[in-house]
Amino acid sequence: MSKTNLLLKSSALPDAWRSVIIGRASSANVKVLRMDDRAYPNETHEFDEGLLVLEGQMNLEIDSQVRSVQQGELFIVPAGVPHAVAPGSHGTLVIIDQ
Repeated sequence: MSKTNLLLKSSALPDAWRSVIIGRASSANVKVLRMDDRAYPNETHEFDEGLLVLEGQMNLEIDSQVRSVQQGELFIVPAGVPHAVAPGSHGTLVIIDQ
């Protein structure tokens, strides 16, 4: 068993938008990354993806609509759904995926 300070881990990352795997739970990866106000391009996955905003705000774009995901909120993007991150997103993001 181990304990990780996610805020310290993300602040120590050299590059924004480059996640690191901090552990696994069952068959899922648990990742952390730092958002820095820049947009992140459109992507699609073959699996559901959990996006948990630990601090700050993420502007998630799905179907040409931007949805604000605030600190402490979790957004589950279903498998096969294209999504991007719009400019202005900042803070720490936890990603749960496969």
